[in-house]
Amino acid sequence: IYVGGNKVVHFTRAVESGPNVGGFNSYSSSKESGCPNFPDCGFRLPNSGVVLTCLDCFLGKGSLYLFEYGTPPPVFIAKIRGGTCTTAQSDPPETVIHRAMYLLQNGFGNYNVFQNNCEDFALYCKTGLLIMDKSGVGRSGQASSLVGAPLAAVLSSPFQFFLASPVGVATVTAGMYCMSRYATDIGVRTDVVKVPVEEMTAIIGHGSSGEAGLAIKEK
Repeated sequence: IYVGGNKVVHFTRAVESGPNVGGFNSYSSSKESGCPNFPDCGFRLPNSGVVLTCLDCFLGKGSLYLFEYGTPPPVFIAKIRGGTCTTAQSDPPETVIHRAMYLLQNGFGNYNVFQNNCEDFALYCKTGLLIMDKSGVGRSGQASSLVGAPLAAVLSSPFQFFLASPVGVATVTAGMYCMSRYATDIGVRTDVVKVPVEEMTAIIGHGSSGEAGLAIKEK
């Protein structure tokens, strides 16, 4: 999440605190280089995966891509690659930045590649939506793609008896894959609720369980 001043707040695996770690930690090479432009680059709380990083250190030698929000369903389904857009609408920038900075000071739970990863963090900051059912995949479109691709292949396998052409089988598999991604998108899922960031600490304190989140929501 870009928070201004050429800095981003993002979520990665936590690094255990120790005598040589303290309150500051690094992402990429910001600690080794000292990041001459921003002294606070790499700031994170001990044992937290939420990090404040300057944009240059965050990108390294990579490229910057803009994640799309409020994508129309036909456009979403047509995109083969997951983790590039969502049908959910983004909240105003000031709300998004407030969530990111609050989580920088309070954490976002334990990193999990399928249920609580860097994309899940960004999606929550942008939308405030949290999945209450933790038995499946999280908000991440990339994680959904990893699950959706083999699932589509399995589900489409019965059609092989009816489709003589390999192209026909591939078409059915691709269609099933795209629809599985759409079904797990936070913009259309029915197991998501809007959770104020101030209540996230209580939810994380209960192991990020869906039951804790629902209890808070129903009060």
